[in-house]
Amino acid sequence: MPLFGLKFGKKKLKEEERHLQANNREFNLEFEYANNSIKTSKYNFFTFLPLNLFEQFQRIANAYFLFLLILQLIPEVSSLSWFTTVVPLVLVLTVSGVKDAIDDFNRYKSDNHVNNRPVQVLINGRLKDDKWMNIQVGDIIKLENNNFVTADLLLLSSSEPHSLTYIETAELDGETNLKVKQALTVTAELGEDLQKLTDFNGEVKCEAPNNKLDKFTGTLTLHGEKFALDNEKMLLRGCTIRNTEWCFGLVIYAGPDTKLMQNCGKTTFKRTSIDRLMNVLVLVIFAFLALMCFILAIGNGIWEYDKGYYFQVYLPWAAGVDSAPYSGFLMFWSYVIILNTVVPISLYVSVEIIRLGNSFYIDWDRKMYYPLNDTPAQARTTTLNEELGQIKYIFSDKTGTLTQNIMAFNKCSINGKSYGDVYDMAGQRTEITEHTEKVDFSYNQLADPKFVFYDHSLVEAVKLDDAATHRFFRLLSLCHTVMPEEKEEGNLVYQAQSPDEGALVTAARNFGFVFRARTPETITVVEMGETKVYELLAILDFNNVRKRMSVIVRSPEGDLTLYCKGADTIIYELLDSSCGPLKEETMEHLNEFAGEGLRTLVVAYKNLQEDYFEEWHKRHHEASTALDGREEKLSELYEEIEKDLMLLGATAIEDKLQDGVPQTIETLTKAHIKIWVLTGDKQETAVNIGYSCNMLHDDMKDVFIIEGNSSEDVLDELRTARKKMNPDSFLDSDEINIKFINPSTKSRILPEEQANGVYGLVINGHSLAYALEGNLELELVRTASMCKVVICCRVTPLQKAQVVELVKKYKKAVTLAIGDGANDVSMIKTAHIGVGISGQEGMQAVLSSDFSFAQFRYLQRLLLVHGRWSYIRMCKFLRYFFYKNFAFTLVHFWYGFFSGFSAQTVYDQWFITLYNLVYTSLPVLGMSLFDQDVDDRWSMQFPHLYEPGQQNLYFNKIEFVKCVLHGIYSSLILFFIPYGAMYDTVRSDGKAIADYQSFALMAQTCLLIVVSVQIGLDTAYWTAVNQFFIWGSLSVYFAIIFTMYSDGMYLIFAASFPFVGAARNTLNQPSVWLAIFLSITLCVLPVIGGRFLKAQLMPTVSDKVLRKIREAKKRPPPPLPKTRLRRTSTRRSGYAFSHQHGFGALIMSGRNMRPKLPFTTTGTFSPNSEKNRHK
Repeated sequence: MPLFGLKFGKKKLKEEERHLQANNREFNLEFEYANNSIKTSKYNFFTFLPLNLFEQFQRIANAYFLFLLILQLIPEVSSLSWFTTVVPLVLVLTVSGVKDAIDDFNRYKSDNHVNNRPVQVLINGRLKDDKWMNIQVGDIIKLENNNFVTADLLLLSSSEPHSLTYIETAELDGETNLKVKQALTVTAELGEDLQKLTDFNGEVKCEAPNNKLDKFTGTLTLHGEKFALDNEKMLLRGCTIRNTEWCFGLVIYAGPDTKLMQNCGKTTFKRTSIDRLMNVLVLVIFAFLALMCFILAIGNGIWEYDKGYYFQVYLPWAAGVDSAPYSGFLMFWSYVIILNTVVPISLYVSVEIIRLGNSFYIDWDRKMYYPLNDTPAQARTTTLNEELGQIKYIFSDKTGTLTQNIMAFNKCSINGKSYGDVYDMAGQRTEITEHTEKVDFSYNQLADPKFVFYDHSLVEAVKLDDAATHRFFRLLSLCHTVMPEEKEEGNLVYQAQSPDEGALVTAARNFGFVFRARTPETITVVEMGETKVYELLAILDFNNVRKRMSVIVRSPEGDLTLYCKGADTIIYELLDSSCGPLKEETMEHLNEFAGEGLRTLVVAYKNLQEDYFEEWHKRHHEASTALDGREEKLSELYEEIEKDLMLLGATAIEDKLQDGVPQTIETLTKAHIKIWVLTGDKQETAVNIGYSCNMLHDDMKDVFIIEGNSSEDVLDELRTARKKMNPDSFLDSDEINIKFINPSTKSRILPEEQANGVYGLVINGHSLAYALEGNLELELVRTASMCKVVICCRVTPLQKAQVVELVKKYKKAVTLAIGDGANDVSMIKTAHIGVGISGQEGMQAVLSSDFSFAQFRYLQRLLLVHGRWSYIRMCKFLRYFFYKNFAFTLVHFWYGFFSGFSAQTVYDQWFITLYNLVYTSLPVLGMSLFDQDVDDRWSMQFPHLYEPGQQNLYFNKIEFVKCVLHGIYSSLILFFIPYGAMYDTVRSDGKAIADYQSFALMAQTCLLIVVSVQIGLDTAYWTAVNQFFIWGSLSVYFAIIFTMYSDGMYLIFAASFPFVGAARNTLNQPSVWLAIFLSITLCVLPVIGGRFLKAQLMPTVSDKVLRKIREAKKRPPPPLPKTRLRRTSTRRSGYAFSHQHGFGALIMSGRNMRPKLPFTTTGTFSPNSEKNRHK
C-alpha cells in the first residue's frame, strides 16, 4: 500500500518486452504498466521540504551557517547572540524555497492541465468520457479531427478509406507537413462498430518503451494469426489528428512510457558557474578562517601560559578554564564566530535580490515585447541571469524558432523572364515594404485571400494568354501530390505533405489555374474560369536520389504531356539540347534567387507520342508488379522517359524566417558565440535555412557533410574533416592526443583548437547516432567545435539533448538551447540555459524553459544586453563584497596581537551588527542593480564586449585572490594608521585620547569611508539612486553613532550603549580627521594607479572597445543606410519539396480517396471577362 503516494518495496524489474491484451484491464494490470498520468514537477506536498532543504544545503555556505548557529548555542565559546545567524539563515532558505515552490507549482499546473484533458474510452461496449490520466495500457480510445493523440496507440480503424489517418507531427519533429498512417486490414474492418471493437481481444507483443521516434516492432495475435506491426501503424503522443473525422486506437504505451515523454529528459536543478565557483571559494575561505583562528588560538595559549597565568588577579580565567591550552581551544571557536564575517550570510541574501532585480528588467523590457500576440519576455527562473552573459554555444531548433514555418511563393522565372521584383518609374528595383502595392486578386473568386504577390507584370502576362506562362502555372497545378478539401462551395483548403508544394499550388490557384479536385485517375483544374479534367496516367514518384517528381497527364484535347519539377542540378542534365540559351538565362535567375536564400525548383515538360507511351506504360506496369528489383526497374523507366525535357522556368519559395534572424545570428557570431542548429527536418531544408540565415556562406573554405551509414564511415568522414581544418591535430605532440593517451589525466575538458579557416559541418541523424557512441563522441566534439556552424538534421529529441550534453562534457563552456516545440524540451532542460519561444507549436517548450519570449531576434538583446549587464554586475558585486568584508574582518585579526588574543572585538558591537545590514548593503545593491559600463545601444553595436564573460575574466579564482590581497592590504592600513595616530596622543586641551573606545570609533569610521570611496570608484554608471545610497549610508552612520554614543542612550540602556561621548570627543579632533584622510589616500591610491597603468599598458578587449565608444560619442557616425541582407551565391538552393516516398503510388491507387459527389462547375470565374479587364 503506498504511503503518502510514495511506494516502498522491491524495485520494479526492467521491462524487456511489452505484452498486452486489448479490452482486458485485469490482464494488463498484472504487469504494472504506467498509466497515462505525467509528472514533470520535482516535488509533492510531502517531499518538498526535505528535498528542497537538501538542494539548498548543497550550498556549502548554508551548511556553514548551520554549523555556526550550533556553535553560538554553546555559552563557553559564543561571543554573539544565536539570533544574529538564525534569522538571516531562515530568511535565505525561505526566500529560495518559496521561489522554487512557485516554479514547481507552475510545472504542476501544466501537468494537471494535460492530465485532465478529455478523451473517449471504450468501456463495456460504450464510449465513456474520461480524463487522459485515467487511460490504461490496453484501452481502446476514440480520437476525432484536430484532437491531440492521448498516448502511443496502435491504429485500429478510421473514417478514411482503407483506414488511413493523417497526422501532424510538429510537436515531435517540428514538421507541419502531414504524414499518413494506415491500420492493418484485419483491424480496419472493425470500423466504428462499438460491438466489434468491444469484442476485439487481440494480443500485442512489442518492444519495451524506448525513445526511438522512427522505429517500432511488434506483433498482433488475433484468432491464432500473427500480424507484423511497425511504425507506420502507430500514432504517437504529441501528434495531432488532421483531415480524419475519427479513428480508434489501442493504447500500447502510456504516460512516462510514451516516446514523447521518453525523449523529454529530467528536470534538473540548474546552478550557475558562479554558484559552483562560490562553493569552492567558500571552502578556501573556511580554510583561511581556520588558519587565522588556529594562529590566534596558539597565540592565546602562549600568552595565557606566559602572561595570563600570572595576571589572574586582575583578569581571572573563565569558569571551567584551568589551563592555557584549554583557553586556546575555546578561543579558537570564539574567533570562528568573530571572524565569520569573511562569509556573511547577507552575501546570499544580496545575490538573490540582485538576480531577482535583473530578472524584472527582462520582464519589463519593452524592446523584447511582441505586440502581435501580446507576449512579453519572461524570466521564468531567477537564479541564472549572470550565466546569460557567458554563453559560448547556442543550440537552436529550426522550425518555428529560426523560421515562421510559413512557405511563400516569392519569385519565379518563366521563359527567361524573372518575376517577383518591383521597379519604380525610373526602372530601378525597389525594396518591397509593407507600403508596396500588392497584386489585386479580387477578380478571382477562388483565390486564396492570404496569398501576397507584388509584381503586377506576371498577372498581365497571364491575362494576355502568354503560352509559356499558362503552361508554367498549368504544370504547378498538375504536378504535385496535394489533396484538396472543399467543405464549402469555393472554400478550398489544400492539405500538402510538404508546405513547399502547398505554396506552389496556391500560387497557381491565385494566378488562374485552380487545382479543384482529384480522383485516382483524374485531376480537375479550373483554368482561367474554364473547368478542365485531366486524365492522370502516371505519377513518377519523388525520392531523395531522384530529387524530382513527374506526372503524365492527358488533356481534354487528347494531348499527352509529362510535367516535371525538381532540383536544378538534376533537371538541367535531362533538358533537350535546344534549351541552351534559355538554360543560361534561367541559371542567372536561379543564382539570384539562391543569393537571396530562396528555395528553388526547376520546372520542365515534354510532349509524348501516344504509341511510345503505350509501350512504356506496359513496361511500367510490369516493373511495378515485379517481385525482384522493383525499385531499380522503375528507376530505369523513369530515367528513360524523363529525357529531352523542355525547360519552362524556375520557382523560388521563401521559407519565411522570423524577423531579424540573419542579423541576430550575424551579431551573435561576432560575439564569438557558436551556433549549432539541431532540427528534425531533412538535410536540404536545414542547409537552405543555414544559408538564408547567413550561418553558412560561400566564403567558407568548406562545408563538410557527414552521412556515413556505419561507425567506420562516420569516423573516416570526421577525421577527414579534422585533417583538413587542422592537420597538426593528428601529431603525437598535440596537447589533446597526449591528454587522452595518458589514462592518469582526470579532466575531460578539451582546450580550444583553431581551424585554418572558416568551416561548416552538416551531420545526419543516423550518422549522429554512430557519432554519439562512446568511441566516436570525442572525435565528433573535436571536429564540430572547430567549425563555425554545425547543423544536425533528422535528429530525435533525445539526440538533441545528447549533443548538448556532449558539449557540456568536453568543453568548458556555458550552453544555451532555444526551441519552441515539445521536441525541444529535452535539450532545453539539458543546457545550462533553456529558452522557450512561445510559437505555433504549443507551450511545452516555454513551460520547461528558464527564459521565454516570442521571437528569436530577442535572443541577442537577452544575451548582449541583459546577460552581459547581469554578469558584470554580479562580478562587481562579488569582488567588492569579498573586499569589504576581508578589510572589515582582518582588522580583528591584527587587533588580536594587541589584546592578548582574547577574542575581543575591535569595533562596537552595534557597528558589527549594522555594517553589512545597513551601512554597506544599499550602496552595493545600487551598483549591482543599476550599473552598466555602456548602454544597450553600444552593447548591441559592439558584440566583442561579450567576450570577457565567455572567458570568465571578471570573477574567477585569480580575481578572488586579488580581492583577498586588496582586503589584507586595506585592513593593515585601517588598523595601523588609527593605531599609530592614537598611540600616546593627547587632545588639543591636553587630555589623553588613546583609549579603546576612541580607537574603535576611529577605525570603524576609516573603514566605512574607505569602502564607500571604493564603491564610488567601482561604479561606472551614476544615477540619483547610487548617489542617495552612498551619501545616505554615510549620513545614517554618523547620525546613528552620535545618537547611540549620546548621554541619553547611556542613561536609559547603560549596558547596551557603553561608548558614551566617544563620538563627540573623538571626531572634533583635527588629528583624527587627518589620520582618516591618510587612511583613505593609502587605501585608494594604489587602486587608481593600478587601473590606470593596466588600461594603458595591458588593455583588455573591453578597454579597447570602450575607447572606441568614447571616440564615437565625441564624433557620432552618420546613420548606416538600411540595406537588405543578401548573400551572393553560386550554389543551388536545394530542391524545395519533400513528400513521403511512395505517396504518389498511394494517390494512384485511390486508397486515400473518399467517394465524392460529381464535380460541378459552380463558382467559376474568367479574368478575361469585360468587367475584369484592366482599363
